Amino acid sequence: MTNYIYKCTNCKSEFESSEIENNFHYLCPKCGKAEKNQPLKGVLLIEYNYNSIKKDISREEFLNLESGKFWLYPELLPIDFSKTDTSILNRLSLPSSTLLDYQIDNNKFSILDETRNPTLSYKDRASSLVALKAMEFGINEIAAASTGNAGSSLAGICARLGLTSHIYVPKNIPDAKRIQIAAYGANLVVVDGDYDFAFDKCLEDSKINNWYNRNTAYNPLTIEGKKTAAFDIFIQGKGNIPDTVFIPVGDGVIISGIHKGFLELLKLGWIEKLPQLIGVQSDKSDAVVRYLSSSKFVYKPATTMADSISAGAPRNLYLAAESIKASAGKAISISDENILQSQKEFIKATGVLCEPSSAATYAAYKKLLDENELQNKSVLLLVTGNGLKDIESLKE
Repeated sequence: MTNYIYKCTNCKSEFESSEIENNFHYLCPKCGKAEKNQPLKGVLLIEYNYNSIKKDISREEFLNLESGKFWLYPELLPIDFSKTDTSILNRLSLPSSTLLDYQIDNNKFSILDETRNPTLSYKDRASSLVALKAMEFGINEIAAASTGNAGSSLAGICARLGLTSHIYVPKNIPDAKRIQIAAYGANLVVVDGDYDFAFDKCLEDSKINNWYNRNTAYNPLTIEGKKTAAFDIFIQGKGNIPDTVFIPVGDGVIISGIHKGFLELLKLGWIEKLPQLIGVQSDKSDAVVRYLSSSKFVYKPATTMADSISAGAPRNLYLAAESIKASAGKAISISDENILQSQKEFIKATGVLCEPSSAATYAAYKKLLDENELQNKSVLLLVTGNGLKDIESLKE
């Protein structure tokens, strides 16, 4: 019997891992729905026996683990790493030192630099777990819809592991990301529509062809992969965590994953409180901001140039909103003009070449500084993608 179960975020039903995995359920078997241009219903979360984990590993032992190697804490992930050769796992290793401190105009903050990951984005955390799970199932074809980073990530990870990837992208994907996906040898499908259309088309084709699906939030492993950043922050910070974390939000999986990671550290008794999570969106793709304000979702096409956070129907909207509220956080929208200006300032000040979605967190940070909301607080900005993935924004 495995050490984890699946729990529905909507109806709260619990399921043994065998029931979900043997039947290839992605959403809750009771209430799950994937509807066009709508957030997913019945997203599944994986829960572990935290009392048992406390007995298996101590806080001190966890802090002595090497950051960037997620297979070193198998108790907190739904993969049997004992069946995977170490040489394969090492192909998925992330940089071990990515928590960096900066000071700009007497304002101190930290960043988590994900621009040096295997395919240069945060999405490698999710793609790696999904790919390993597919291998555990004996599946060698995986599909994903993406605005760019998730697609290039899955394509690159599959190339490293000898798997086949099918990547669905909108027609307005940045050339650099499209080229990166193609270079990895993926089967690239450019749809005549936006990301939301690509998401739905990918689901349809995956069912027809029996491909394993990596679509964000739809596959519970994407949340599990993205929670690992919270563990790396904890390890690299030597047990200290920031008071406030700024996170770019598109589909909402990164912010809910980060929240889950910190929540698990809290359940284990290794931290005393959750950090406040600030979700950052473009005002041209602000569904989470609007939902938190009205408690209603109304579909509105996304038109932001910050493609990594462009989602008219954030598939993980409900869990993202809950994660923000549970952490006493908030969601902020930033204009595209402000994002581009902040990208320029951030790169010059830090030497970290970020893409627009990451620059949005810096813009939101400056906004809350001006509003005196960050006094006496330690702050971390999540830098999720490399600027080379979107040359057009740098040209601007």
